[in-house]
Amino acid sequence: MHSELERAKELLTTKGYTCVILKGDVCYNSTKRGIAPLMGYLADDIHMQGYFAADKVVGKAAAYLYVLLEIAELYVGVISVPALEVLQRFHIPVTYDTLVPAIRNRTDTGFCPMETAVLNIQFADEAYKVLKAKINEMQN
Repeated sequence: MHSELERAKELLTTKGYTCVILKGDVCYNSTKRGIAPLMGYLADDIHMQGYFAADKVVGKAAAYLYVLLEIAELYVGVISVPALEVLQRFHIPVTYDTLVPAIRNRTDTGFCPMETAVLNIQFADEAYKVLKAKINEMQN
C-alpha cells in the first residue's frame, strides 16, 4: 500500500472521519455521512487527480464520484460488489476490509437510496446528474 494511502487510512481510522483524501501536504477530510463530502468536492470543482482516498463505506454511487474526482488509489472499510466493479472498470486501485453485495440504508430496511439510484448507470457523468436529482428529491 502506498505511504500516502496508509496515511489516509490512519487518519480515517484514528480521527473519526468518514472520508479522507490527501496528497502531500493537502488533506481534505469530513465527518459527513454518505456521499455528501464527495458531492461537495465536485460541486466546488476541487480537483483531486493523483490524490489518495480512504473511506468508511463505498457503494456504486461513491465509486462513480471517486472516478469523477480522478483519485489515484482508494482504501475502503466496506465496499459493495457494484462499487468494486466500477473502480476496477476505471482502473482505480482499491483495497478494502469487507466486500458486501450492496450497501444497506441507514435504517437497515433496504438498500441505500444512492446506490439504488445508480444501479443501472454505466457512466460517471450520468451518475453525478442522477445523484444530484435524487438528493434534491429527498430534500423536498
